[in-house]
Formats: sequence, C-alpha cells, structure tokens
Amino acid sequence: MAARTSTPEKRPGFFSQLKTLYTFTQKEYRWLPFLLAGIVLVGIALGVVVGFLIPPLAVWSIILWGVTGLLAGILAAMITMTRLSTTAMYKKIDGMPGATGHVLSSSLGRHWQASETPVGVNPRTQEALYRAIGRGGVVLIGEGNRSRLTRLVGEERSRVQRIASGVPVTVLYIGHGDEEVPIAKLASTIKALPKKVDRATMAAVIKRVASVSPGLSSLPIPKGVDPTKMRSPRPR
Repeated sequence: MAARTSTPEKRPGFFSQLKTLYTFTQKEYRWLPFLLAGIVLVGIALGVVVGFLIPPLAVWSIILWGVTGLLAGILAAMITMTRLSTTAMYKKIDGMPGATGHVLSSSLGRHWQASETPVGVNPRTQEALYRAIGRGGVVLIGEGNRSRLTRLVGEERSRVQRIASGVPVTVLYIGHGDEEVPIAKLASTIKALPKKVDRATMAAVIKRVASVSPGLSSLPIPKGVDPTKMRSPRPR
C-alpha cells in the first residue's frame, strides 16, 4: 500500500504568478510590453533629472536617483499591469454564466458576505439569482434575462423581508441596458450602498437567511448544470 504524503501542494511563486498575470493581460492588450517599458524608462528619466537638479551635483547622486527612478518605474508598471489585468478579466467574463458569483466571492471584501453559488436558478432558461449581505443590507443580483428573473427575485425578496424585517433589500440586474449594472461595476455598486445595518444586525441577518435558504440539492437545477461549477475562469 502506497504511503500517503502530507506535503502541502506547492503554490506558484511570486515571479511565476507575475509571469502568468503578464501573459493573461498581454493577450488582451498587445501593446502592454511597450507601455510597461515606457513607464520604466520614464521613471529612470525622472530619477536622473532629480539627480541633476538636487545639489551637490555628483555622479553617485545621479546614479542613486536613477536607481530610485527605476524602482519607482517598476512599481508603477506593476500597478498599471494589475489594473489592466482586472479590466481584461471583466471583459473576458462579461456575459458568461457564473460571472456574478465570481465577482461576489472575490471582490466585495470583508464587509460583505456572498457566495459564488446562486440562491436560485431558473431550470428552463438557467437565469440565476445571487445574494450578498452586508452593512448596506441585502442585495439580490439577477444574472440573465430580467423579465424571466421576476419570479426568482420576488420569492427571494419576500423570504428576506419576512425574516429580516426592516433591513433594506436592493435588487440589481447584470447587463448593459437601462437600470442594469455591468459586471465590471458590480462590486463598486454594492460597496457604494449606504450603510444602514450595524455589524450585530448584519450577523443576525446572515444566520437567519442561511437557516431558511434552500439547500443546493433542493434548487431546480437542470440536468448537466451544476451551479458550483458556474464560475468564470480565473487568471492563472
């Protein structure tokens, strides 16, 4: 019988992750290497200029400021690449089933509780309804055709209002039409909601909603569709 190993799975190192992030972003923005190189060169140039302007004028001072500009340029390039990678990710997952769950589970932060698993799914059309709970109350997010989500939204809103009376319930729909929220702005839209619930009430609402929410097995999931796998591909 083969011996079991308790060695934890080795995670990719920093430079490996950086390479993966660069490759992912460069596929969407072909001009990325020129932009990053330009940012680094501008940083070096600014550092050298500062070295010339600050007395006493000396070679070592110019070199030191040039190295400082290089490091600043590298930092600015990494920040720029990270922001572009986020934009590229949103463009890639826009319109994909499960994109809402991915954003809710990875981008809301510690002040909100949400899951990438929907709380309701239309078995015929596969429209999905997600839920987030935080200081701004309860937010229901519909993914799919708005008119076909009416029943799911109505049932979940009634359930929440029944067990958490007085807690504000906000309904959002993902899309690019009127009164719809693009997937790229979902997290910022939820975080911008006014804080009307204190921490104690938020914790109580989370427990109450969880106690009456249907389990995953009771959702009307059509054959071949597993909401736990309805997720957008993460940049690896």
